[in-house]
Amino acid sequence: MFKKIITFLFSVYGFVIFLALMLILFPFFIIVSFFPFPADGNWVYKIARLWATLFFFFTGIRFLPVNKKYYSRDTTFIIVSNHISYMDIPMMLLATRWRTLRILGKAEMTKIPIFGFIYKSGAITIKRDNAEDRKASVEKMKQTAEEGISISIYPEGTFNQTDQPLKEFYDGAFRLAIELQLPILPVLFPDTSKRLNQHSIFSMTPGTCRAVFLPPISTTGLITDDIKTLKNRTHCLMSEELVKLTR
Repeated sequence: MFKKIITFLFSVYGFVIFLALMLILFPFFIIVSFFPFPADGNWVYKIARLWATLFFFFTGIRFLPVNKKYYSRDTTFIIVSNHISYMDIPMMLLATRWRTLRILGKAEMTKIPIFGFIYKSGAITIKRDNAEDRKASVEKMKQTAEEGISISIYPEGTFNQTDQPLKEFYDGAFRLAIELQLPILPVLFPDTSKRLNQHSIFSMTPGTCRAVFLPPISTTGLITDDIKTLKNRTHCLMSEELVKLTR
């Protein structure tokens, strides 16, 4: 009971810090939103990374990159990651801090007051149940990648609530990588559920959060018929490593 009370109080403290930083930085998000593409989004991510850095500092969360050698600053990637916690977003921001980036995310998040404006300014949003919106999002991702900006996609689509290391992947990230002939860069977040469990927003704890980079997977020469093979290869690699990391 004592541990639950401490965790609850720490979670409240964490969310107060999160909201305070958001309100302090919000005017800067508004200013950069008027910049032309792609400078608008690039500056949104710079400010968001400052936000994530300060949030981790004040909540005692230590960001730890592992195998960062696989992350080339000069290469445009389609970045895929597991998705198990709300901490995955700030982790992705910090893991890619030296590279321009856009995250593909749910359009529903834009409805959240204040945060939704920031989210819309930086993310490429998608409504999975709307064919026209999906098509527009794909075109936006292609346009963004052609500017040399990496795209981050959670191929599971939503939180993994199964007893498996990963849910089944959607085709989107792998189709996009093949069409643009860009390498897939898998990144694993094995500790985010320990820092904030998806089942309760009052489960925040301090501690280490690893971003584990895996070897990039080339798509050079692959065609649309290879989507399933590429997807399965990536899924197997990430699943095997997650099992090792979470033992």
